[in-house]
Amino acid sequence: MIAARGLIARGAALTVEDFHLDPPGPGEIEVEIGAAGVCHSDLSMVNGTLAPSFPLVLGHEAAGTVITAGPGTDRVRAGDRVVLNWAPPCRACWFCTHGEPWLCERAGASSTPRGALPDGTPLHVTLGLGALATRVVIPARAAVPVPDALSFADAALLGCAVLTGFGAVRNTAAVRPGESVVVIGLGGVGLSVVGAARAAGAGPIVAVDVSPEKEKLALAAGATDFLVSDDALSRGIRGLTGGRGADVVFECVGRAATIRSAYRGARRGGRVTVVGMGARSDTVEFSALELFHSGRTLRGCVYGSADFDVEIPRLAAAVLDGSLDLRPLVTHHATLSDAPAAFDRMSRGEGARTVVTL
Repeated sequence: MIAARGLIARGAALTVEDFHLDPPGPGEIEVEIGAAGVCHSDLSMVNGTLAPSFPLVLGHEAAGTVITAGPGTDRVRAGDRVVLNWAPPCRACWFCTHGEPWLCERAGASSTPRGALPDGTPLHVTLGLGALATRVVIPARAAVPVPDALSFADAALLGCAVLTGFGAVRNTAAVRPGESVVVIGLGGVGLSVVGAARAAGAGPIVAVDVSPEKEKLALAAGATDFLVSDDALSRGIRGLTGGRGADVVFECVGRAATIRSAYRGARRGGRVTVVGMGARSDTVEFSALELFHSGRTLRGCVYGSADFDVEIPRLAAAVLDGSLDLRPLVTHHATLSDAPAAFDRMSRGEGARTVVTL
């Protein structure tokens, strides 16, 4: 048995507890976690947005060191520094064989059975990982090696916030130089979208959030303008985009109301990309006429529409050569015992990413 300690949810109640994991089997590896980010998707596991099984080890944005590898594992080896993938593609289903591994039909379950509490109670892990913990046992295909020079904190951010944000800009929306961009919702993913839009040569880049305190974060990440989300948002966006609305709008919240705001903020013929993950019951309505008349394109973005195995090494190289600065994404650092407070801050809309060092 592998002894571990992690952040465990029983519904909305969060506690740091000991648990144990079975050693890695064929095609699996054991990873000692170095750092993990606290993502809004983790909050969605405990606030009713999603419906995982409990008790649940939280966390899915992480990096660490391979400790042991099970039989038949040659993708990584003991000692490798790796970034974890919460939706590792099977490479065999229809989506994987047609160039869309981010939509793999065998990946992305909200919770997976793995491990047990000291009293024998079965545990589940978030998105196949449960990475807000000292150790994880995962499929080898869920890990991609990165250089040892990349810090655990930076490597962890690549695994969700950065890949999702940069992928949304580069892959899903394919933002072109000079296009106007609006980003609604300025958590870690939203700020990553802002940075990616700047790197793509977009402008203006209008950042939007309900919290005025997010303005400094947005400008540091690369936004040219900031608007508070209110009833006058569409008018404010038009005032910064020649009266037309934005070429591209990114919704990074995952709520029907903000999706509608994103749609209204785009120009005729513009593109709206929904990056935020919302609840099944939160429905969005459009009239048949507005869909026809606006000419806008509305599409979802899963995990940055990116091939993890290809993009993570590229992003790691960009961090190491200085062309990708992740500092604007992080507002708090914490230990595992402080992780519940990070969820409280996130539920209040405060700050951006908290990185937990293990």
